[in-house]
Amino acid sequence: MTNPALAAVEERAEEIAALAESNERLGRLDDAAAKLLRETGVIRMLQPARYGGAEAHPRDFAETVMRVASLDGSAGWVAGIVGVHPWEMAMCDPDVQEAIWGEDQDTWIASPYAPMGILRPVDGGYVFNGRWQFSSGTDHCSWIFLGAFMGDAEGNRANPPQNYHVILPRSDYEIVEDSWDVVGLRGTGSKDVVVKDAFIPENRVVAFSRFLDGSQPREAGLTNPLYHIPFTTAFPLGITSAVIGIAEGALAAHLAYQRTRVQVTGTKVTDDPYVLSTIGAAAEEIRASRTAMLDNVSRFYDWAEAGREVTFAERAASRRTQVAAAWRAVRAMDEVVARSGGNGLRMDNPIQRFWRDGHMGLAHAIHVPGSVFHASALTDIGITPPPGPMLSMI
Repeated sequence: MTNPALAAVEERAEEIAALAESNERLGRLDDAAAKLLRETGVIRMLQPARYGGAEAHPRDFAETVMRVASLDGSAGWVAGIVGVHPWEMAMCDPDVQEAIWGEDQDTWIASPYAPMGILRPVDGGYVFNGRWQFSSGTDHCSWIFLGAFMGDAEGNRANPPQNYHVILPRSDYEIVEDSWDVVGLRGTGSKDVVVKDAFIPENRVVAFSRFLDGSQPREAGLTNPLYHIPFTTAFPLGITSAVIGIAEGALAAHLAYQRTRVQVTGTKVTDDPYVLSTIGAAAEEIRASRTAMLDNVSRFYDWAEAGREVTFAERAASRRTQVAAAWRAVRAMDEVVARSGGNGLRMDNPIQRFWRDGHMGLAHAIHVPGSVFHASALTDIGITPPPGPMLSMI
């Protein structure tokens, strides 16, 4: 199986890595870094073929995101998050797809999905207001998915709460500058966005439940199994893959640094069995994380291709695998970083940036283990579905 995007990333690897410091300094992807991602095709891997997309196997997408992230965590993070949005857009109204990609197939779509806005019903659509954090790569995007709750005629959240995804052009929202000042993934430019009294036509509002239950791609008439893997397997794919790739980048930077390093005791690291043993163990943990992540998404793709119904228990186990893979990779990264010595954490050494980026990525909501592990355990002992908040993202 060929992966042209991954091959393109390999060809441009030195260029991608060289822009990491500029991305971090700017607090967003350097324009040159965004251009590189466009030229590799990673953002269009899950995009519909009718708009120039590859409709690639999700495993190929994950591997490509991992590679980008191993060169620069911020570039990999943006590739993973912005790269998933064409997958969802493929399920949306054809007229909306045409508005986004009809003139420029390289148009990027941002997010976030957290329901921080309120939709107020009016004739022909909705009036929309809200403020959202963490819109990764947003400076380079011309459209956005935003999470919302449905409101009543007065703009108050309706009960019971109903979650929606809302699609807006760049003219309908404001990016808040200086709203992204963090310890890691600084180059992602994951800034706040604000919407004030935007009118949203009905065809640009989709109930989140339709993505979760799989009815949206079915009713859109999509036949590629790519679009029938569960949302809660597909959406975390880019994010968790980026974290694993970051850990791989930290390991590679550590190995390159250790080849010639001499410790203060006068011992070469290459002669230190304790450090070498730790490096070997950490490398295998990172590899196990990669394998688990790729095996997980491949299995769901195969089930979709076979037309097999996926159970809640299987979705819960999938989320457990994703979360555990991220944590395993970051813990392993910590082991090698702790053995990099004081000079390994100087700001001119890429090890420290990968370390900060990895921990920032682990803080994303999809990597919070408590509710996911709790829900999967309850499911394993026959309590399905588990109560309330534990259903989130499963």
